Amino acid sequence: MTMDLGTFHQSFPDEESCMIHFKEKRLSSGLCCSGCKGKDFRFQKGKQRFFCKNCNKSISLKSGTVMENSNLTFKSWLYCMKYMTMTKKGVSTKEMQRLLGFKRYEPVWYMMHKLRAVMGKRDDLYTLSQNIEIDEGFFESTDKKTQGTVNDDSNKSEKEKRGRGSSRQAKVLVMVESKEVPQANKKYKNKTNKNVGFLKMKLMDNLTIESINSKVETNVEKQTEVTSDGYRGYNKLEEVIKKHLVIIEPDKSKSAKLFPWVNRTISNAKKVLLGNHHNVIDKKYIQNYLNEFCYKFNRRYFEDKITDRLILASLNSTWY
Repeated sequence: MTMDLGTFHQSFPDEESCMIHFKEKRLSSGLCCSGCKGKDFRFQKGKQRFFCKNCNKSISLKSGTVMENSNLTFKSWLYCMKYMTMTKKGVSTKEMQRLLGFKRYEPVWYMMHKLRAVMGKRDDLYTLSQNIEIDEGFFESTDKKTQGTVNDDSNKSEKEKRGRGSSRQAKVLVMVESKEVPQANKKYKNKTNKNVGFLKMKLMDNLTIESINSKVETNVEKQTEVTSDGYRGYNKLEEVIKKHLVIIEPDKSKSAKLFPWVNRTISNAKKVLLGNHHNVIDKKYIQNYLNEFCYKFNRRYFEDKITDRLILASLNSTWY
């Protein structure tokens, strides 16, 4: 089902309509009885449970989904999914709280992070292929576990230090499919000569050769060709991929043309996080925010169908 926001509100005005929508989506996704493995069910609206027609074993509508053990209404979950996916730039938790009419901030924050985790799990099912650009991004962050453990002079030093060596910067490995387009096929002369495909952003504890190779091996197909800069952490990439091309270009304007999409996605992700959340994000949650950015980037042509995709992913994911 695809619809604009006005039609969405008309189609799902109350709790019952939202519950029925989740019920229909779950049945269409292939619900299976854990007892007899049967796939034929009847549904009791009052109990919000499925009953297997073969062995009568019951399954809660929320069990085995992202909503499991949640006391929030089906309407809250459905509306949150819609609002999170209706814009490329996303919605802050405070704004979501106002949109949903919640008095408390924490349930909304927790619900949104559950959905961001689902987005990450869904994207982890796919691997990058063909030609990709790879680079490291540094996102301003804080670690609440280590705050207050050093003296003021040390804090000042850490605040002034920027980039790869700063403890205030979360290290993120960015990998994006980037395929060169023949000059004759370019639609706009001033645009990059590469088309962008799928994107992955992974939070890293460090950027050593071992850590980078492990992450690339998990997220990139073996026959992929990778283009990177001269950072030493990429020195042994050919152990896990087909071909590694190193381009060293100190001129930033020229480098941006050689690595158009990895630079652009890092820049856009930083702007989205800063625009929505303003304050420095706890490093513990940065991966979740990056999950949301990548999920919507990878489905940028889905338009309003992206909401249905998130619903289906949520009904097949359990929050751990």
